Amino acid sequence: MTDTPTPLEAIRARLALAVGENAVFDGWTATAVDTAAAQLGIEPAQARLAFPKAKVDMIDAYISAVDDAMVAAFPPDKIAAMKVRDRIRAQLWFRLETMEPAREAIRSALSLLAMPQYALRGSRLGWRTADIIWRNAGDTASDFNHYTKRLTLSAVYGSTLLTWIDDQTDGSTDTAAFLDRRLANVMSFEKWKSQWKGSDLRRPSLSRFLGRLRYPPA
Repeated sequence: MTDTPTPLEAIRARLALAVGENAVFDGWTATAVDTAAAQLGIEPAQARLAFPKAKVDMIDAYISAVDDAMVAAFPPDKIAAMKVRDRIRAQLWFRLETMEPAREAIRSALSLLAMPQYALRGSRLGWRTADIIWRNAGDTASDFNHYTKRLTLSAVYGSTLLTWIDDQTDGSTDTAAFLDRRLANVMSFEKWKSQWKGSDLRRPSLSRFLGRLRYPPA
């Protein structure tokens, strides 16, 4: 059972996507919060009280809002009719479409999260999103597969974001092609794992595989 959000949590959730869109012009600042509040008819004082002050926390709130929108867009009855690969792809693509108005703000967010002091936070956010996607796709793994699925998807999503940020093609077709190639790798890896459960010598190298997802061959 989901806990009922507090009034301030509800305001934060309502503001988050608009804050990201305004961060394109105002950065991840209180100004972006004020502008979003004005657009949505929320009292500025309430908005500032509800929304985080630190940039990294503002980005976290924005990503949470994208996560929530994604889950709402793919309820169980809709996603159940899809193949597993399509469930993952559809959710990832929905995220990119949702974040399109905030693309330049996402660029600055990724730069911030790449800084040494925020690298662990960035990894946790990527893991959280990957976990939500897999759970929403119906994954119930609780063994080693639970972790490998999320690690590989985190790598795919991170590399896809970097491709998308600089994609100038119509409809982000380069990003779509890149994503399809990476997901094909993931599905092949999952199939490989299910077939090769022998000795450690026969198991695929997870670190080498993740490296190929993040830095694919030219």
